[in-house]
Amino acid sequence: MSVSAPKVSIIVVSYNTREMTLECLRSVQAETRVPYELIVVDNTSTDGSAEAIAREFPDITLLAEGENHGFAKANNIAAERAYGEYILLLNPDTVVLEGAIDKLVTFAEQRPDARIWGGRTLYGDHSLNPTSCWRRMSLWNIFCRTFGLTGIFPSSPVFNSEAYGGWDRSAERPVDIITGCFLLIGREDWQSLGGFDLTFFMYGEEADLCLRAAQILGAAPRMTPDAVIVHYGGASEKIRSDKMVRLLKAKSELITRHIPNWQRPLAKALFGFWPLTRRLVFSVLRPGGDNALVWSEIWKRRQEWRRGFSG
Repeated sequence: MSVSAPKVSIIVVSYNTREMTLECLRSVQAETRVPYELIVVDNTSTDGSAEAIAREFPDITLLAEGENHGFAKANNIAAERAYGEYILLLNPDTVVLEGAIDKLVTFAEQRPDARIWGGRTLYGDHSLNPTSCWRRMSLWNIFCRTFGLTGIFPSSPVFNSEAYGGWDRSAERPVDIITGCFLLIGREDWQSLGGFDLTFFMYGEEADLCLRAAQILGAAPRMTPDAVIVHYGGASEKIRSDKMVRLLKAKSELITRHIPNWQRPLAKALFGFWPLTRRLVFSVLRPGGDNALVWSEIWKRRQEWRRGFSG
């Protein structure tokens, strides 16, 4: 860790990811030269994460919490302790490659008008992980997802617009949303936005932050292909109903907050039927398979997620 005044405060929120978190922190130390401070929040892990982190990294700020705050609140707690000019949100299941944090800070200095910055993410095998950035939800991309066009044409920028289909992330460009696994923002901007909205316990918080930053601050989030990290999350993860219910609830809330009023009723209706169409497709393709069962469970629990956090 740098001993000079920090340019960037790096925040890592850990929950039962001991070995991955240790690998992440080692990579930060090995690959970062810009003055930084490292703040780790452990959300009451039961796998010995806090103890292992304290042993190996005695000089960092470790907040070993007595309860699981979720992603949003844990980052807000850490940000209150931050002194850097910038705040970097970094997932514990990441590995910093080839000075990625230094390069992202340099990119921010070169593109100050963006106000939120991100880089390129790879899976563990170093193939592209395209989830580092997203386009905002719209009536069109909700329609495409509900009726299966996104799955049929995943590389199409028209039918998979939310995921920027077909873009290999090899060029710098503005984007709507930077994912919270590797998100850089000025500390003053973070404070002026109030950090993450605590309505979002997990999922959707970075989308809400970026969209509010655009609306309130005139931010135009931007990504660079030069700052590269490994982000393991999701590479081989199976669909699980509890996770999807939380994700759908967050997405429903984003529709309520960020889709234009005149489009919202139709957007809500289309979105509400997306899990049903998934259930029907998997039931036809592989009746009784894991995916069919999971999407059936998600559809049965629709009252939990259809109205977002107001339900």
